[in-house]
Amino acid sequence: MYIALISIIVFICVLLILVVLAQNPKGGGLSSQFGGSTSQLMGVKRTGDLLEKLTWGFAIALVVLTLGTHMLVGSANETSVGSSVNEQRARQSALPGAPAAPAISDTTAAIPDAAEIPTMIDTANNQ
Repeated sequence: MYIALISIIVFICVLLILVVLAQNPKGGGLSSQFGGSTSQLMGVKRTGDLLEKLTWGFAIALVVLTLGTHMLVGSANETSVGSSVNEQRARQSALPGAPAAPAISDTTAAIPDAAEIPTMIDTANNQ
C-alpha cells in the first residue's frame, strides 16, 4: 500500500511539473499557441483556465496523498515504543523543572483513631 501511494505521488509530481511548464507566466501558454485572440470558435481561450484547474487539482492531490502516507506510516509505527528520535529522547530525559516524585516505601501508614487525634484549642475566645 505504501509503495503504491509513493508511486502515485511521483506520477502526480511529474504531471504537475508538465502542467506548470505548459503555462506561460504572462498569460499566453497553450492558449497563445492556438491563435490567442479573444474570439475563438472552439473555446481555445479556455485552455488557461483548464491548466489552472489542473494545477490546483494536482497540488491538492499531492498534499492529500502526502498526508495519507504520513498517516499510514504513523499508524504502522504506533505499536512500536518510539516512532521518532525526538519521542525517544523525550522519554529518556526527565523534565528539568519537575522534581522527582518520592518513592513511598512505608505502606503501613494508617488513619488514626478518634482517641488519638488531639483536641482543638479555641484561640479566638481565649482572653
